Amino acid sequence: MRDKKIGITQDKYIKSPLNYIGGKYKLLNQIIRYFPKNINTFYDLFAGGCDVAINIKANKIVVNDINDSLINLYRYIYETELEILIEQIQKVIVEYELSDTSKNGYKYYGTDSSIGLKKVNNSSYIKLRENFNHSTLSNTNKNVAFYVLIAFAFNNQIRFNKSGHFNTPCGKRDFNKSLKNKFINFKKEMISKNLSFTSQSYEFFFDNQFSKNDFLYIDPPYLISMAPYNENNLWNEKKEIELYNNLNKIHNKNVKFALSNVLIHNGKVNKILEQWMKKYYVHYLDSNYNNSNYQKKNKQKTVEVLITNFKSK
Repeated sequence: MRDKKIGITQDKYIKSPLNYIGGKYKLLNQIIRYFPKNINTFYDLFAGGCDVAINIKANKIVVNDINDSLINLYRYIYETELEILIEQIQKVIVEYELSDTSKNGYKYYGTDSSIGLKKVNNSSYIKLRENFNHSTLSNTNKNVAFYVLIAFAFNNQIRFNKSGHFNTPCGKRDFNKSLKNKFINFKKEMISKNLSFTSQSYEFFFDNQFSKNDFLYIDPPYLISMAPYNENNLWNEKKEIELYNNLNKIHNKNVKFALSNVLIHNGKVNKILEQWMKKYYVHYLDSNYNNSNYQKKNKQKTVEVLITNFKSK
């Protein structure tokens, strides 16, 4: 069942202070419009950067991701007062002698915004990263250290190697005014919601006894893209098929869900997805900010879809 693409409008949403690969911030207006209007418990099973969960209206929101460092960070931000969080972040920045352009500007460090701060921060950043990875942080809270690493990391990206060590290199920016504002807005939005945090494999939730108006959102790793979160091939065809079989079972229990995925990427088609989605409602998303139709999208590098098991009103 095919649905026409909906163009992008500039509604205001809260943006995550984490630049998670595959984040849905720019697509929120297109995605959320297809969600049910009344949600009891919203389950975000692959929460990632939390762009979707933080912008949902529901009686309860379950934020889940298999990355326990990420979930522990969200839980810590949610449960800790804003003033304490900012104070702890600044304390780590001072302790590791990292830059603070919000206070000192770029000239103070002998650079400018185009050159950036990598040379200024690289050695201190590596020291903090090593201490985080090997749990030798002395008096520093590990969640705070993790966030400071993200703030100073290349493009604020989160990446772990096969050993489970954070390995994103140092970036050009720091905990500047823009990122600080994102963090503050994110925290304020968090405390306005009833959130809970879990770090489980997504299959854990399919044994739940769901209530009326519960809703599942699934944004798994994309099988046909080479994103850093799947560079260790943790998501493969077997897992893709298992996910769709589980979603079929959920559908048979009359539980509503929405799945985000990439159908076409660099000329490669996800054949498993293409076959499975025929039985559900398919919404083609305008990830390229244009008004092209589906036929034109086939010629583009990436075709993103949202698949629902119910007809949106």
